Amino acid sequence: MAFKPPGGMGNMNQMLKQAQKMQENMLKAKEEVEQKSVQASAGGGMVEVTVSGKLELLEIKIKPEVIDPDDSEMLEDLIKAAVNEGLRSAQNMVQEEMGKATGGFNIPGLF
Repeated sequence: MAFKPPGGMGNMNQMLKQAQKMQENMLKAKEEVEQKSVQASAGGGMVEVTVSGKLELLEIKIKPEVIDPDDSEMLEDLIKAAVNEGLRSAQNMVQEEMGKATGGFNIPGLF
């Protein structure tokens, strides 16, 4: 008598199909999220940035009135704050979208 794994081969085939479907969902979600972007600002909107789902800085807008040649440090701080907020928002968006694709299943190192 041959050994039969619990649930039989039908169960294994079902698991493989589910894994393949999850992989397809993840690839689709990755493509979609890479097309999206988020915006963030600092200094009450004095510096605005746009960051892509690829975590790339796409655009920086700086209001002219915040440009002070005698205080470049303030502008640097505002840019840094806006970019960091934009990156956090983009990372959250990516995690949320990929979480939907995996059905909430957390795969370490995936995103």
